[in-house]
Amino acid sequence: MPAIFTKHPFMSQPALNACDEHAMVNAMLAFELALAEVQETSGAVPAGVSQQMRHQLENATFSVATIADGIASGGNVAIPFVKQGRALLADDLKRYWHQGATSQDVVDSALMLLLKPRLAALNALLLRCRSAAIALMEAHTKTVMVGRTLMQQALPITFGVKVAHWAIGLEQSRRQLAEVELPVQFGGAVGVHSGWDNLGLEWMDALAERLGLSAPVLPWHTDRYPIHILGTALDAVAGAAEKIALDVSLLTQTEVGEVAEPFAPGMGESSSMPHKRNPVRSALIKGAARQVHGHTSVLIHAAAQPLERGLGEWHAEWAPLVESTLLVEGALEQVAALLEGLEVNSENMARNLAATGGGIMAEPVARLLAPTLGTDKAKAISAEAAETARLEARAYADVLSSHPDVQDIIDADALRDACNPALYLGSSEKQVTRARAWLLSD
Repeated sequence: MPAIFTKHPFMSQPALNACDEHAMVNAMLAFELALAEVQETSGAVPAGVSQQMRHQLENATFSVATIADGIASGGNVAIPFVKQGRALLADDLKRYWHQGATSQDVVDSALMLLLKPRLAALNALLLRCRSAAIALMEAHTKTVMVGRTLMQQALPITFGVKVAHWAIGLEQSRRQLAEVELPVQFGGAVGVHSGWDNLGLEWMDALAERLGLSAPVLPWHTDRYPIHILGTALDAVAGAAEKIALDVSLLTQTEVGEVAEPFAPGMGESSSMPHKRNPVRSALIKGAARQVHGHTSVLIHAAAQPLERGLGEWHAEWAPLVESTLLVEGALEQVAALLEGLEVNSENMARNLAATGGGIMAEPVARLLAPTLGTDKAKAISAEAAETARLEARAYADVLSSHPDVQDIIDADALRDACNPALYLGSSEKQVTRARAWLLSD
């Protein structure tokens, strides 16, 4: 599969480089060497053995191709890795290699080690997005725009409050992701440290500390809650990012033109239409997010695994888990650039507010007229005037003021205020203030 064309463009390139096959081998090696060190500390391995192992294997060259070829017969990457590692050791060390562990201990722990720096990178990107969003919120606290429901003009809001909702979505998902624990895996063949009695749990806890992972209550070979929690937390970030990309892509439409993605040479160009400036960042974010949603479905459906070792369910987790992480990181790189350089066209926002001749203000007008004319008649007049304003391209306030049921009955200044979008923003400004305080509370 031409992944370099079809998958990698949606992913973080630094993350791709940090999570390649060599990184996986190094992560598995880190687990095995830490295990030997822990066992040596407890006296289960002779003094000096772990250091000899480290010296021999850290300076050895593992054959990635040989390991890859061995997966087809063993079913996972740990089996050919362990076999190759043992072959690289001196004869007197071989018996202490992979002692008390099973393949799943190696793979699960290695994946946790592989993803730990990625979660730190995601947190940094989300904080960067938060800072950019707060700056946009503050700059546009009073920038009036159309609020749209069911894809149609509804009532006025501010662009600041729209960005506040974007920021809250990202921050909620950041806090959720920050609580995710990456536990070590160590249980042996059937998860009860067979042959090692109480030493097994001591080694598990010591391994977690040595590797910088969390210590689980018990080995989790078929208790896949850590993967479920991580996968759904990644999906939440993807959803928050996708919301921003969806809104931005809609607002960049030529006929709307309220925002534009940051300009960069060649960014968004068309293969056939020189005039186009496509919202490519939004497309990349949405494309990544949709893939994450699919991967999350795989992880959720693999959560229940049989007996003491999954048969296919465990195996199905590996690619979706790693790819989801790389896709989310790629999406957040685009979100950060998007928020930091977003072009906001307040003039087009004002133009679109006036697209109906002011008919968008029919609700406050009806509220103004109701005490005098009654609710039903007030709604009918406000709606009729809105349609007249649209058809005749007249100002809504002018149509209303000349209506026989309104003329000389309703105060002209009050009517003018009711037709002013800037005076019908509800709690928009206070929401921005409240959102900013919450965003900075952590």
